[in-house]
Amino acid sequence: MEQVENRTKQLEAEITRLLPDWSLYNLVIQLQALRGVALIVAVTVIAEIGDLTRFTHPRQIMAYVGLIPGEHSSGNHKHNTGITKVGNITVRRMMYEAAWSYRSNAKVGNWMLAHRPVEVTQHSIDIAWKAQQRLCFRYRSLVAKGKKSQVAITAVARELIGFMWDIAQTARTTS
Repeated sequence: MEQVENRTKQLEAEITRLLPDWSLYNLVIQLQALRGVALIVAVTVIAEIGDLTRFTHPRQIMAYVGLIPGEHSSGNHKHNTGITKVGNITVRRMMYEAAWSYRSNAKVGNWMLAHRPVEVTQHSIDIAWKAQQRLCFRYRSLVAKGKKSQVAITAVARELIGFMWDIAQTARTTS
């Protein structure tokens, strides 16, 4: 276990060392304003997808990741199915992991203030707060309606990638 923890620390240190030279560095930093999105989640999402601004609408990135509902249609019959899962599984997994942090009430905790990069802009922080309020409420309301927690987390993950897209729109103009 100690070897795995040491290897993880080494890899995170290497990512941190190489990150400032990356063309998408500012975007990775800005995404860390979101609750549940730390360095590894932000780097993984951006490394797998690239520049989020290449999508003209957040629904496009949701579909790219495979977080939209599927549909089976035949004639006049229309049957909605679960998410399509046709997108990038690595990003989808990261979105699920980040979405679990929205189960509790919206708040700005000391941990978030202490670990958020100093380069995060106020605009990204404002979007992150809006996301936190909406997604915490969304999770609670879906569970209160009787949805399974996994279904609620999928809905939160889908909206979270939309908020990432919103932050990317601003990060592109400020970098």
